Amino acid sequence: QVHLVESGGGSAQAGDSLRLSCAVSGRTFSAFAMGWFRQAPGKEREFVATISASSGYTAYALSVKDRFAISRDNFANTVYLQMNTLKPEDTAVYYCAAGGTTVEQPQLYAYWGQGTMVTVSS
Repeated sequence: QVHLVESGGGSAQAGDSLRLSCAVSGRTFSAFAMGWFRQAPGKEREFVATISASSGYTAYALSVKDRFAISRDNFANTVYLQMNTLKPEDTAVYYCAAGGTTVEQPQLYAYWGQGTMVTVSS
């Protein structure tokens, strides 16, 4: 069983930065592609960013490109999401996910964390 735990969420002002972390246990972390997704109230879960197992490939949603950065530490079994220049529209529950490949479709990720709330006020 793979267990994912997100942390680092909270409240921020527009323009602030936050860094989310996702600690993974239970299987070989370095074998997984990792993704970050978010779900705002009343909306569907959407792709934010993904990173390959070796960190050689990353991809971002257009809405966060150039503001957010995904990274991972395979020794610490942790994936990060650095969020800069936050906007009110970034308000959502943020989830990390582990899967076999770097894709944008949430249904293709096998394991999920419980989510961490990010609230950005103007």
